[in-house]
Amino acid sequence: MKKSLINIIQIWMTEMKEIMHDKGIMIFIIFVPLCYPLLYSYVYTNEVVRDVPFAVIDDCNSSTSREFIRKMDATPDAKLAARCNNVDEAQQLLKEKKIYGVLRIPKTFNRDIWQGEQTTVGLYCNMSSLLYYKALLLAANNVSLDINRDIKVEKYLHPSTREDEEISRMPIEYDYISLYNPQSGFAAFLIPPVLMLIIQQTLFLGIGMSMGNQREKCLAYMLPKHKWYRRPFDIVIGKAIFYFVLYLLMAIYMFSAVTKWFGLPNLGDYWVFMQFVIPYIFACIFMAMALSVLVYRREDCIMLFVFLSVPLLFMSGISWPGSEIPPFWKCVSWLFPSTFGMNGYLRLMGTGATIADIHTEYVGLWCQVVVYATLACFMYRRRLKAIVKRLSSAEARIYQEKQLKNAEL
Repeated sequence: MKKSLINIIQIWMTEMKEIMHDKGIMIFIIFVPLCYPLLYSYVYTNEVVRDVPFAVIDDCNSSTSREFIRKMDATPDAKLAARCNNVDEAQQLLKEKKIYGVLRIPKTFNRDIWQGEQTTVGLYCNMSSLLYYKALLLAANNVSLDINRDIKVEKYLHPSTREDEEISRMPIEYDYISLYNPQSGFAAFLIPPVLMLIIQQTLFLGIGMSMGNQREKCLAYMLPKHKWYRRPFDIVIGKAIFYFVLYLLMAIYMFSAVTKWFGLPNLGDYWVFMQFVIPYIFACIFMAMALSVLVYRREDCIMLFVFLSVPLLFMSGISWPGSEIPPFWKCVSWLFPSTFGMNGYLRLMGTGATIADIHTEYVGLWCQVVVYATLACFMYRRRLKAIVKRLSSAEARIYQEKQLKNAEL
């Protein structure tokens, strides 16, 4: 036990010295986790899209249609950029990206309203930009509801009571309430899961580059030639401790500083976050160690792990509903800690969830810790046997050469 503890400490110190002298690894495990959260947060500082330019084709040209246009232009989501006489003019503006939508009011707009008939306003949007479409649709919908309150659309010719009159004026009225994301902001939805993905991917890159570097320096072996690199368990734990301490500090920085600086919703409890992030970091570390057997050069891990970043975000169920992901790819996503980490962290931050609320994600991460730690030990054990076999072969070859020389003499 004492010898094992000494070995772990020695491996930890050796790992720290080697990484501190490698600028490439330092960039990925320190600079990137510190700077990427700031970069992503600055990009989405505005939270929601505002003042989306649109054009209008007013075929009615009545006081009611002008009132509709004026109210839509007054909303924070939309901004009137041009008035067009026909569809061709509007299409040209769309192609030039001077506008992202066209509002067309029909000739019968005013007549239909005052005759108590339903009318239709056309909203044509550039669907290649979904956020612009959402902003224009929200603005048009709010204006329609606002005008409906001012216009009496009689369901009955002569309402007999005041209650009937209110019903005919607005049959259904609803309150729009945003839960957990009051501004309906994009940053509050995207940044928390991206922070967890940054932790995983930078750990993969840092550990992968470290293993590739050691193989290059140690004649294609994955381990330094030190006497304390002899037991797989000691190697795995010694290496893991260094990365765990470093990334626990990074996680606290992201949870506390980044969310506070950029005003992101943070309803999670600090100690619940600590309970959740510990298995997440360990799962990422052990999986990176298990995958490091595929890394023979420093550059290999960059090609392997950077490629995974975008697919993992899509498969996690964050950017696209998990229920709509094909079963095969959903199962593939469960192999990565980021899937449990992103979903659990988003619920923790956005809704103030407890460990009991994210029990599935929490248990999933601990299962990954056990599986990937065991797999990492197995991989290192195989590597140690390969090293011993190669060294034994080399020593036998040297002994035979000496015997031949002695025989010649």
